[in-house]
Amino acid sequence: MTRDAAVSLDLPPPAVAVPASDPLNTFPKLLLTHARRRPDRPAMREKDYGIWQSWSWAEIAAEVEALAGALKTLGFERGDKLAIIGDNRPRLYWAIAAAQALGGVPVPVYQDSIADEMAYVLDHAEVRFAIVEDQEQVDKLVQVKERCALLEAAIFCDPRGLRHYPQPWLHDYQQAVEQGGAFKRKHPAFFATAIAGGNGSDTAIILYTSGTTGRPKGVVLSYDNLISTARAAIEFEGLSDREEVLSYLPMAWIGEHIFSYVQAYCAGFCVSCPEDGTTVMADLRELGPTYFFAPPRIFETILTQVMIRMEDAAWFKRRLFRYFLGVAKRAGPAILERRPVRLHDRLLYGLGRLLVYGPLKNALGMSRIRVAYTAGEAIGPDLFLFYRSLGINLKQLYGMTESSVFLCIQKDGEVKPDTVGPPIPGVEMRIAENGEVMFRSPGAFQSYYKNPAATAEAKAPDGWIHTGDAGFFDADGELTIVDRARDVGRLAEGSLFAPKFIENKLKFFPYIKEAVVFGDGRDFVVTLINIDLEAVGNWAERGSLAYASYQELAGNELVCDLVQGCIEQANRDLAAEPSLAPSQIRRFLILHKELDADDGELTRTRKVRRRIIAERYQSLVEALYCGAETGRIETEVTFEDGRKGVLRAELAIRDVIIAPTRHAPLPHQEMPAEAAVA
Repeated sequence: MTRDAAVSLDLPPPAVAVPASDPLNTFPKLLLTHARRRPDRPAMREKDYGIWQSWSWAEIAAEVEALAGALKTLGFERGDKLAIIGDNRPRLYWAIAAAQALGGVPVPVYQDSIADEMAYVLDHAEVRFAIVEDQEQVDKLVQVKERCALLEAAIFCDPRGLRHYPQPWLHDYQQAVEQGGAFKRKHPAFFATAIAGGNGSDTAIILYTSGTTGRPKGVVLSYDNLISTARAAIEFEGLSDREEVLSYLPMAWIGEHIFSYVQAYCAGFCVSCPEDGTTVMADLRELGPTYFFAPPRIFETILTQVMIRMEDAAWFKRRLFRYFLGVAKRAGPAILERRPVRLHDRLLYGLGRLLVYGPLKNALGMSRIRVAYTAGEAIGPDLFLFYRSLGINLKQLYGMTESSVFLCIQKDGEVKPDTVGPPIPGVEMRIAENGEVMFRSPGAFQSYYKNPAATAEAKAPDGWIHTGDAGFFDADGELTIVDRARDVGRLAEGSLFAPKFIENKLKFFPYIKEAVVFGDGRDFVVTLINIDLEAVGNWAERGSLAYASYQELAGNELVCDLVQGCIEQANRDLAAEPSLAPSQIRRFLILHKELDADDGELTRTRKVRRRIIAERYQSLVEALYCGAETGRIETEVTFEDGRKGVLRAELAIRDVIIAPTRHAPLPHQEMPAEAAVA
């Protein structure tokens, strides 16, 4: 398949949509079914004060009924919106089900949103009620209450620090649930009757996009959208009610919602919440999930920590690790996919499993994983193959909020590092004439809430959805994503410029946390770099290099040398691709501060807001292009307590060696399949 014309995969019509007669077409109905079929089976866990607490399906059904009664006594009606704000907690997941049971619509909000961001979502979604985790979130609600005219009541789960808050619209969770229990005793049939009134075509949830190009948009998804795609993916992977999942990513993100709520309710498996954001890795080791999802940044962080620990190990352990890592890269992926492997390598791999791979997977909490996914950003081939070489069935999937996540999933035994797999059953995909990926599926969103213009722009009358991604299908019908369509450009001489591809090349190095490249319409490519404080800090400590802050470390010449070496290696990789060779990086600087979501430079899902960064750091970009040796910058920053401050710095600019190429690239040459981003 090519990108030169619109093409479509020859798939049968969608066959996994929830039938209109399906009695289990909402999540509250599924909850009651699990409570009857597997009442004593663990459904949720939470680690509290170092001890795992468990709730069965029957206990969760009772908790949701009590919470639904509490909301009803506060005045919650069918069609009302319930904001859900906080870290991953069972009570907040129960709140989703309680709102849905009453015919309402949950609206999760990113827990690290600043007050202004929260106010926008609450006001735009017309939220009347909220349930929040703790005092931090209550303080934000108090701050924005006057700007959210419809907000009537909020329930807080953790009462610490809230005893003397005078606001009458604040309610303690335990007290509210007690009132809900009293409501249940007076109206014993209310809960089941309310649930029975729900239908698959009803709105199940509104999830707000990350807002990389402007204000976030509210994506309206129905029960049919979510249940049909979840069931298709469950069948595709053979998931069962015996799976174990760790819920640790933001509840407001579609990926977390799908894996820890939608699929859990469809399949009936158990979801566990970590004690705290800082204990996720320890909790992962204790839990040993069978089904795991993480964006590439998480897998990069895990690998960086492994490599840091190995650098501090004895020389014999380092040598043993490196030797068997070479064996794993040579034979591991083939063994995982059950392809032929030389007997010598198979025996060595078995020894490596005993001495290295098994203990390492156990230390990472990945010994029991049957299926692991990564998505959201490109993952480097080396990083991807590292995990697969250890015997971890890590695969890439492709989807978005507007598709209820699942569009493409890599098949077992047919995993390629540069594709995201073929479309799953029930999904139709095609490549438009301009190279944009488009799809139709049962999971396609209903609309953008209160934004008909954006809905019409994204969703054609015949049901085809614009993804905004540029890509193509290979000869096996597997999709390769190149970049965001709006970001793909040309250098001044006409060569292809794919910024996300280049940025991901740079971020594959453990010392580089973020990179933003510029080059569209320019003579050459330049980049702004954020170093990874943990990885570079460890490198500095091993070299007895003293530093007191990120800013001081970023400005050190030896650190600049380290980063320059990474960029020059990336240039050598780019030089191997004729169409990308002109996009080699000529100049760079290391920013004096980390790009921050609180400063509006990243979204809450840590995606770069390219336009904002281009405007805020325009003086540095121009310094990179005018040949200056330094760049001056003054930036406003937001501290954790909300105060504003100003950082001033003069940053060193470095020139980078350009790698030679064997073949001169042709103007307007398309990106080859082997160079595309998955």
